[in-house]
Amino acid sequence: MRRYGKHTDEDDVRIRPNRKGNRPRTNIRPKHEDATEGFVLTVDRGRLTVLVEDRTITAMKARELGRKGVVVGDRVAIVGDLSGDKDTLARIVRVEERSSVLRRTADDDDPYERVVVANADQLAIVTALADPEPRPRLIDRCLVAAFDAGLEPLLVLTKSDLAPADDMLKTYEPLGVPYVVTSRDELADGDAADRVRARLTDRITVFVGHSGVGKTTLVNALVPDHQRATGRVNAVTGRGRHTTTSALALPLPDAKGWVIDTPGVRSFGLHHVDPTRVIHAFPDLEPGTEGCPRACSHDEPDCALDQWVADGHAEPARLYSLRRLLATRERREGD
Repeated sequence: MRRYGKHTDEDDVRIRPNRKGNRPRTNIRPKHEDATEGFVLTVDRGRLTVLVEDRTITAMKARELGRKGVVVGDRVAIVGDLSGDKDTLARIVRVEERSSVLRRTADDDDPYERVVVANADQLAIVTALADPEPRPRLIDRCLVAAFDAGLEPLLVLTKSDLAPADDMLKTYEPLGVPYVVTSRDELADGDAADRVRARLTDRITVFVGHSGVGKTTLVNALVPDHQRATGRVNAVTGRGRHTTTSALALPLPDAKGWVIDTPGVRSFGLHHVDPTRVIHAFPDLEPGTEGCPRACSHDEPDCALDQWVADGHAEPARLYSLRRLLATRERREGD
């Protein structure tokens, strides 16, 4: 074995040849300054459907993105074959900064966050008034997730022909959440879709709800050119069957907004939510927290919000609603 001294000549140094014959690896990555902007419509088993200008492109995530996930609603930079022709495949090389991220966990003990959608403006929480029975705890959890993500919530109550909406509306009135009440007959003749569509103009709205509440039926009414499969409620369990298996972004007629239909959920974990951010959705209560002790949960004897409300700065119902939402992490949705 040859040994080299301190002052070897470079010509004496043996360079091991590259057996594969390709270029050596480098940490310098291309900037892809000529990449085209796209909007992710759906993700299915590693293949992404992306809207580029007026056509849809099938793409895959570039290796250089590593573990960075790409979700529906993402604005991305895309290179490669952008013709949209059959059997062509482009590459997503960059995910642009997100304006909002709606997340959930499987349950409150699961630290693994699942990103539902990106860049949405509004969260439409769809729940039936009957068949299946409404689950207020799930609604509360979706509201907390919306407030945490900075999305404006919209409550959509379906099947009002089977049960009145008065009690449900009374529960959420102190929160000031806008709402739309629909019936099955109104969905059939288009009146319900028109009222909901008026709330979606110029926004990206993600629809969330448990199976069987009529979420996908409503989306089909809003975007009649894109019909998704719907299911029935099981007569024994009272639960709906999952018919929507992946999130899908659909353009409203006349390009006046987007709706994102998501699979039905049976749980909405809030492990990722910082409770201190929920107070930001209560501007009438937030100033009253200045006198709270450090790390106040806003539901303890020394909480300054009690005095703030007693002094007439906010309605008691608002404080009750805040504490109900903050308590959702300690309660299961079926409670």
